Amino acid sequence: MIRSPKLISSRFHLIPTALPPRPSTGHGRLLVGGNPSRRTFCQSFPFQKASPHRGDLVGAKRVVVKMGSAVITREDECGLALGRLASIVEQVSELQQQGHQMLLVTSGAVAFGKQKLRQEILMSMSVRQSLLARESKKLMIPPRACAAAGQSGLMSLYEAMFVQYGLRTAQILVTKPDFDNESTRTNLSSTLNELLKLNIIPIINTNDAVSPPPQPDVDLHGVISIKDNDSLAARVAVEISADLLILLSDVQGLYSSPPGTEGSRLIRTYTPDAADFKVVCGEKSRVGVGGMDSKVKAATWALDRDVSVVIANGFGEEIIRGIMTGKNVGTFFTKEKSDGTPVDLLAAKVRRGSRDLLALLPEQRADVIRRLAASLLDKQDAILSANKQDLIDARQSGLAAPLMSRLLLSAEKLRVLSSGLNQIATTCDRTVGKVIRRSRLADGLELELVTVPIGVIMVIFESRPDCLPQIAGLAISSANGLLLKGGKEANRSNQILHSLVRDALDTVGCGHAIELLSCREDVKDLLELGECIDLVVPRGSNDLVRTIQNQSKGIPVLGHSEGICHVFIDKDCDQDMALKIVQDSKCDYPAACNAMETLLIHRSFVGTKFFNDVVGMLKANGVRVNAGPRLAGDLKFGPTVITSLKKEYGGLECAIEVVEDVQDAVEHIHRYGSGHTDSIVTNNGETAVRFLNSVDSACVFHNASTRFSDGYRFGLGAEVGISTSRIHARGPVGVEGLLTTKWILKGSGDAVAEYADKGSKKFVHQTDSETQGHEEIDIQKKIHKR
Repeated sequence: MIRSPKLISSRFHLIPTALPPRPSTGHGRLLVGGNPSRRTFCQSFPFQKASPHRGDLVGAKRVVVKMGSAVITREDECGLALGRLASIVEQVSELQQQGHQMLLVTSGAVAFGKQKLRQEILMSMSVRQSLLARESKKLMIPPRACAAAGQSGLMSLYEAMFVQYGLRTAQILVTKPDFDNESTRTNLSSTLNELLKLNIIPIINTNDAVSPPPQPDVDLHGVISIKDNDSLAARVAVEISADLLILLSDVQGLYSSPPGTEGSRLIRTYTPDAADFKVVCGEKSRVGVGGMDSKVKAATWALDRDVSVVIANGFGEEIIRGIMTGKNVGTFFTKEKSDGTPVDLLAAKVRRGSRDLLALLPEQRADVIRRLAASLLDKQDAILSANKQDLIDARQSGLAAPLMSRLLLSAEKLRVLSSGLNQIATTCDRTVGKVIRRSRLADGLELELVTVPIGVIMVIFESRPDCLPQIAGLAISSANGLLLKGGKEANRSNQILHSLVRDALDTVGCGHAIELLSCREDVKDLLELGECIDLVVPRGSNDLVRTIQNQSKGIPVLGHSEGICHVFIDKDCDQDMALKIVQDSKCDYPAACNAMETLLIHRSFVGTKFFNDVVGMLKANGVRVNAGPRLAGDLKFGPTVITSLKKEYGGLECAIEVVEDVQDAVEHIHRYGSGHTDSIVTNNGETAVRFLNSVDSACVFHNASTRFSDGYRFGLGAEVGISTSRIHARGPVGVEGLLTTKWILKGSGDAVAEYADKGSKKFVHQTDSETQGHEEIDIQKKIHKR
């Protein structure tokens, strides 16, 4: 039986009495050697891996928050920064009330005691001595005395703050020998466990009143020595099997060199074993014992023992809440290896690759695309073998059927991809450098508007490895740099396809123009770097698109969140044609975003043989049919009534609803549709025109399947995605959607002053009608001739 620790001090200063060891569950790890029958508390928790991604921190149950001296101490180092401390206490309290188990490792006793003793000393001085002391600001007080005087006051302050939220605290003072001794270490772990079970927040600090001076850094048998509160927090986190350790400092996180120095970069995600650069630490903070070097060592040590770690700025607002909700705050330590290159440098490398592509002749870019097209067929066996292994793993992991369908590659898909790439290659001489407008502003002053690449585009896609060569071909044709992030379920397929893209680009020295991101954290980091990324295109589920839209910091996002496509069967339709179009729209590829999700049928067909034929055809193809509210009201017995008509099924399932006429159909589509693709089946030309002009979707069809909404079928070669936005590009986005414009002005020593009212020159503003619109000027050839 385990006894609760005794409260020796009235100020919640816990001095653990000897406790028998907790029974082991057989999980966890033994931190240090010693008597195997006496095991540490961490063994009573199941062994858990450190979170590989920031988003996983939302599920962190047990959290250690270390507050450094620089965070909670005032600038004059005499007293506490009560505003910051109150904010941290509020955040910790809310998390505790939400079910998290919070522990604090805090500094501040020395600063609190210094303020207290300083006032006492000044009061005991004469007026002259007091004035001299204030002017010199060199009133020296031994730190140990300050700690002794400040401990009780510091805990009283914490107790008063937390009690406002209905929470209790308990103080635990430790010294380095407490961790060197297995018995006291076991007692400490047991005490912490009992406090957490009682919903009490332990507040841990080194007993600076008796602690010896810092000793040389001697870590024995892989166990970090206690030198400061960073190493103390790491030891505590590992001892209690914490899910997360938050080290709050006075800087934003880990930098590639001391903050403020030239070339210094904040490292958002850090993998210690994979970093290909050396982290340089500057001077330690103005107060406290540790510095950034101490934090990095403590964080790395804790991460090696499966505790997730974030180093962040304790001065920021809502900093702890942000970390716990997976926001891109501070530096996140992870074991998941990326390619080792920081994402901002990777994006800069891709931008240089984009400019190298722009410098190529159009026929050189076309040749690269044709090489890629040929390699898809030449390497077909290797591609399909990698894809087969992805499918096996995805099936074992329980990947949803629609995603499995999108993940599958086949010889036919590769053939179509190759054909589409060859089609894209023919557009290279009509993309970059096209003159859209040419004007003569005055004699000797000519203005041109020409097409240019957008720059660096990041595309995130789920489960569809066939997207990779399509998007790569469009990027090469339009001379855009490309950052690609595919789903982990298609990792092998994406890797081999990207290697073929790079091989083709290497033939012209532009292999760095298209890069494949390996870590999910890289995407979150890049979404905050507006200076690195010019456009983001998410292709995948509604959740993916919405997440990217929410996380993007000022970077335009091109895409659609849903593909709720409709087919409307008008009363004047060809019934055989209607059956054919509905079958193709729903059953050809039900996982596609352009598949029909809702069938609208004119009320005159309800209860007729044709209506039964439509429903029978769908059921014969394995489609589950759901009835809309109107249809359900017309039928005594029928399909399940749908709960929402605004739904994308992504599989062999659809809704059927009744409408009164074409105007009713249009209103239904505007209410429940997603602006993707909608089609009408009718032989009435007037009705068709009304539908085509009224429906406000990216693609509106007459007597054609919704499945035609596709870049390849539109003759674009491929598509980077389908956009339902209204700015820049809409519908299937091909090469033209990846271009923007720039103005080129050619003068002959002109100055604005010459065109004033009494100036020597006059504007004529004449548009060259012969070249306006679509004349091609080969800027690249002119550059090469020079």
